Amino acid sequence: MMRGIVTFAIGASFLGAQAPMQCSRTPDPTLRHEETAGDALYELAQRFRQEGNNAGAKRTLEYLVERYPSSRHHASAEEELRELGKAAPVLSPKP
Repeated sequence: MMRGIVTFAIGASFLGAQAPMQCSRTPDPTLRHEETAGDALYELAQRFRQEGNNAGAKRTLEYLVERYPSSRHHASAEEELRELGKAAPVLSPKP
């Protein structure tokens, strides 16, 4: 019985020492494989811009900046909003 407890304690301490290496607390957001809401919104805004719908792109980017401040696209969205603020809204698709 005592031998089983000692074995368990050694095993548990070994696993506890390895956990920080397995579960990073500061993951690199550029290495994410799953799509986040911020990713989807940024992609949608890019599609709007490609179609010439600057008003839709602007609204989508504003929503992203407001609701997802920790998104990896936050800074890019703010920069694009500055660009879109200078451009006249275009709603017709590009040829």
